[in-house]
Amino acid sequence: MRLLRRKRQLSDKAFRRLNNIPKEEYNPTVELVKIYQCLCDLTRLRVLNVLAHGPLCVCHFQAVLGEPQVKISKHLAYLRTRGLVTARREGNWVIYALPEAARRSPELEANLACLQDCARENAVMKRDLAKLAKLDIGCAPVAAGRSDKTGSENARCGCR
Repeated sequence: MRLLRRKRQLSDKAFRRLNNIPKEEYNPTVELVKIYQCLCDLTRLRVLNVLAHGPLCVCHFQAVLGEPQVKISKHLAYLRTRGLVTARREGNWVIYALPEAARRSPELEANLACLQDCARENAVMKRDLAKLAKLDIGCAPVAAGRSDKTGSENARCGCR
């Protein structure tokens, strides 16, 4: 559908008519397919799970997930273009976070809650959260936006 829409630059009305979607059921800002496309990759699931605990920069993801910066950045860009992650630049850092609760669709909210439930029993996700708890958040913009305020005696990230 996305390719068809992009090639022809269809209006919302034409897109709905072509795909037999009633007007009252169509919401262009909330596309469930986009959410599930984002959730079908383990790295993106891990990113979303960690972001549920507060904003982070890429160096934090590297320390927590143990993945290269390039891979993490590509997944963050994928999530950002689909509206599951927001980004703001502060000085040298790009701070990533989940969208504000007021701006999340009910579908996204439900899927994030489900992810949190599943993460409680997943060994990889539990390990990520344990690493996050031990991480010293060194970026002042990130530390200011976090509610859990991790301790400074713990491992440092590479962003100082």
